[in-house]
Order: sequence, then structure tokens, then C-alpha cells
Amino acid sequence: MIEVACKHAGEYPVLELNDSNLRDEALPLAFFYHGWEGCKEKVLTQGYEIAKRGFRVVIPDAQYHGERMVGGPAKTHFLEFWQIIADSVAEFPKIVDYYEETTGIKDDFVGVSGLSMGGITTCALMASYDWISSAVCLMGSPCPVEFAKKLIASMPEVKNVPQQYVDSQLQALRAIDLSLAPEKVAARPFHFWHGTADQIVPYKPTKAFYDRIKDEDYAQKMTFTTTEKAVHKVSYETTVEMAEKFAEYYENR
Repeated sequence: MIEVACKHAGEYPVLELNDSNLRDEALPLAFFYHGWEGCKEKVLTQGYEIAKRGFRVVIPDAQYHGERMVGGPAKTHFLEFWQIIADSVAEFPKIVDYYEETTGIKDDFVGVSGLSMGGITTCALMASYDWISSAVCLMGSPCPVEFAKKLIASMPEVKNVPQQYVDSQLQALRAIDLSLAPEKVAARPFHFWHGTADQIVPYKPTKAFYDRIKDEDYAQKMTFTTTEKAVHKVSYETTVEMAEKFAEYYENR
């Protein structure tokens, strides 16, 4: 039976999922990150499918989301969208350390996944930490600088934001933009899923990133699933594919 615990990993609220019979054992660790205006509870299905395959799954609440909501709904923090992702990247090793010190991490396997904003976070994590074992990005983007520029151009609210602030945000994004340093994939297993009719996070830039590097030595373990006419929503079938990828990656580590 898969059990779900609502707890704090250090100072960070998370859901933790694992087989109840393996609760006290060191297990391979997998993270799943929710999307914009979501929360850890909304992606329980994804966590459940990974946990069924023998992993300890950690689902954090992003800054200003879920238990960490401050000053109203997450949408009131839209200008801090990219900082929220940067915060998740900075918090990630602290949560990993918590599990290393408490339950242990079997075979030092740490996988990451997420959908939408969580998929962007996944790519940013792969750009930031070379000790991550593998990743699955669901309708996210490895091109945050390019994506941010398009968002800014389409948001009338940003016209009143000082250009200096916008420039500083874009500059900070460069450090976690995988498309600017794709060699950081470093031959790690990395799967992408995206639908061609995604109206929120465009399909084409992500597919172009994959096509640009797929023949490089450092990208030989990258794969991509395209679902024609799929919109910005992760199906159960895609969730199962994601979980199966982690099982495959751990088995073939």
C-alpha cells in the first residue's frame, strides 16, 4: 500500500509517498514539482505512480503556493514567477540533504520531474546540479530566457514594471537556462513530453531544443514524446509513461 505523509523536510512543507512496507528503508528518491497556481496535493497522481515503482517521492509546495501561500493566491505574485522557480532550485539540495540524513537515499539515486512550472523547474535543476540522476519534463521549458521574453511581450501589466527589474530577472535566469548550456545534460537520462497544441508553454521551442542537441554525445540518453493536438494538460497515460521512465532509469543506472 502506498502511504502519503504531509510533513516538513526541514523548513519546507512536502508530501512524502512510499510503500508502507518500505517506510523505514532507504529508497531511491524522486521529486515531483507542481505547476503555477497549483499545490503539492494537485499532483498526487504523479507521485503515486512513481511511488508504486519503489521510490520515495517528495512533492514540495513552491514558494507562495499551497501551505506557503502569502498575501493571497499565487497569481498575485505573477511578477515573481521566475523567482519562485529560482527559490525551488535553491531549496532542492536542502531537501535532498534532509532525506540523506534521515531515511537515506538508496544508490544515491535522485530523480526530478514536474509539470508546467514544475517542468521548467526540472530543467533548471538539471542545469544546476550535476549529481541529479535523471529527469522527466512534462510540458515545461528548457528555454526560460526565451520563454520569459515572450511572456513579457504578451503581458500588458509588465509595462508598468521598471525595465531595470525586468533586465535583472532575465539576467538571473541565464544561470538556470539549460538551452544556453545544453552540455550540462551530461549524458544523463532525460525525457520530455509535450503536446503540440499547448497554449501555455509552447511546444516548438522545447522540441527545437531537443532536435538541436539530440545527436550530441551528451544527449544520447535524451528522449521526447510528442502528443499531437494535446493541450496544456497531463493525461494519465503520460503520467504512467513518466513513472515508467524513472523505473527504467533506476534499473539501468
